[in-house]
Amino acid sequence: MAKIKKGDLVVVIAGRDKGQQGRVLEVQPERDRVVVEGVQRMQRHTKVSQSQRGARTGGIETVEAAIHISNVMLVDPETKKGTRVGYRTEDVERDGRTRTQRVRVAKRSGKDIS
Repeated sequence: MAKIKKGDLVVVIAGRDKGQQGRVLEVQPERDRVVVEGVQRMQRHTKVSQSQRGARTGGIETVEAAIHISNVMLVDPETKKGTRVGYRTEDVERDGRTRTQRVRVAKRSGKDIS
C-alpha cells in the first residue's frame, strides 16, 4: 500500500515550490516521483502541426513536471498541515469471512485518510 496515492492533497516541503498545496495527478512508483497539480510547472515547446480537420496544434504549453516523492507530504484532514502517514489494521467481515485490512492514518491527528 502506497503512502501517497492519486487524488491525495499534498504540500510541497522542499524545492522552489515549497509550501504550495495541490492534488496528486499521477504517481510514478518505479521512479519514486509524483505529479502535483499546480506545482513544478514547466513550459514545453511542441512542434506546430496540422490535424486532419485543419486545426493547428503545438506551440508553448505549460505542464506540471514530476517531483520526487520525498519532497511532498500528505495534508492532515483535521489541521490542514503536513503529516506523516501510518497504518492501522482492522478486521472487516465480508461474505462471512473475516479479512484484515490496512487503513492509512495521519500521525499528527490520528484521523483516517480516505
